[in-house]
Amino acid sequence: MALLIKGGRVITASDDRVADVYCEGETITRVEPSIEVRSLPEDGAGVEVIDATGKFVFPGFIDPHVHIHLPFMGTHAKDDYESASRAALVGGTTTLIEMVCPGPKDEPSAAFDEWRSKAEGRAAVDYSFHMAAVRFDEPARRQLREIVRAGVASFKVFLAYKGALNLNDADLFDLMAMAKELGVIVTAHCENADAVAAMQDRLIAAGKTGPEWHEPSRPTIVEAEGVRRITTFAQLTGAHVYTVHTSCEEAVRQAVEARLRGVSVWVEAVVPHLTLDRSFAERPDFEGAKYVMSPPLREKRHQDFLWNAVRGRDIAAIGTDHAPFDFRGQKEMGRGDFTKIPNGVPSLQERIALVYTHGVAAGRIDLHTFVDACSTQAARIFGMYPKKGTIAVGGDADLVVWDPSWRGVLSQRTSLSRVDYCAFEGWPVQGRATVVTVRGEVQARNGEFIGTIGRGRFIAREPTHF
Repeated sequence: MALLIKGGRVITASDDRVADVYCEGETITRVEPSIEVRSLPEDGAGVEVIDATGKFVFPGFIDPHVHIHLPFMGTHAKDDYESASRAALVGGTTTLIEMVCPGPKDEPSAAFDEWRSKAEGRAAVDYSFHMAAVRFDEPARRQLREIVRAGVASFKVFLAYKGALNLNDADLFDLMAMAKELGVIVTAHCENADAVAAMQDRLIAAGKTGPEWHEPSRPTIVEAEGVRRITTFAQLTGAHVYTVHTSCEEAVRQAVEARLRGVSVWVEAVVPHLTLDRSFAERPDFEGAKYVMSPPLREKRHQDFLWNAVRGRDIAAIGTDHAPFDFRGQKEMGRGDFTKIPNGVPSLQERIALVYTHGVAAGRIDLHTFVDACSTQAARIFGMYPKKGTIAVGGDADLVVWDPSWRGVLSQRTSLSRVDYCAFEGWPVQGRATVVTVRGEVQARNGEFIGTIGRGRFIAREPTHF
């Protein structure tokens, strides 16, 4: 069925106008000041008309950093693509880029096939992947090249998790040289695996075992050193890099300084670091475990810096690092040893409402920056623009009609993720997605998923970072 969205205020990263948007055959075919139904084929028969008067119309939001299928720290993430799709869509997110995270003994091709099989036929959103490189022997090199040919144009590297996921510096250098050759961007978790392991051992030996000690085991200087290392390797190899879940002023400044040296580096923030601080991980009775993630939640002063960096566009994109683990039975694995708490603050459904409330409504960022950071930049950086990330003729009809007057609260009760808690329980939010479409089909309406499981499609991306 064709779709006509009438009378909304159409907002992109650069434009702001009242216009009608007409979609046909999964594609945006007209964006005009006024489109009369009777001017459409067969006088508009078979066209669904949505009245967006008094509302914003945004391009579908893109989350460039999620974990859905995730074996980690002896357990497994709770969401699958059905629950994650529902949660994403009611929040306004229409495209996900998931991290494929094999173990060091796994074959990359087998891991890619496994992750992709979890999405096929189950996703209601469009999706793509970043491919983690956790070893770099000859078979891995060969398989990574094959994965790029299959449509994955970004790698993931960990400068953390010693002995599990991190590459040594020689392999990291060689991987980045290959990424430059292939035009693949390298996304990087920036810490220092050896330093973190040493500090964790020292704290545990001293009896400092609760979740409140997670942040002191990986302080800001460790993250900043990781950003400096990845950008140094990028400068040496010419590779393009993207620092994921960048949590603090020191780390962002390292990226900005590298950019001034000519390094092609983009910075990502995630919504937990923009809205939560380390005091949440210090809550008593082990409640702080709900807020253990890496890099950890920081002192509150970093939030203002991060928001200013979003506004100034030193931070390009806002994702979630959604990693859904239950508090009961999973986070509790770390009672008596914070290093065993599965990392992650679930926020897939909440991201857009939180950024709108604490960013736009709070006067920290404008609507253009909101769209740019939550959609357009991810599409540009990861090779999906202009099919995704904007509202233009020829683009995919991924659209969000947003009601800025709506008021509500966040709660686990209304969450469609399968996690047993909401990190933002009871928080008030302004605005919500009233209609969400994926390639022209309405998938969510007024906080309810009404779409088709399995409609989502894999986005094969071409390398663009030569």
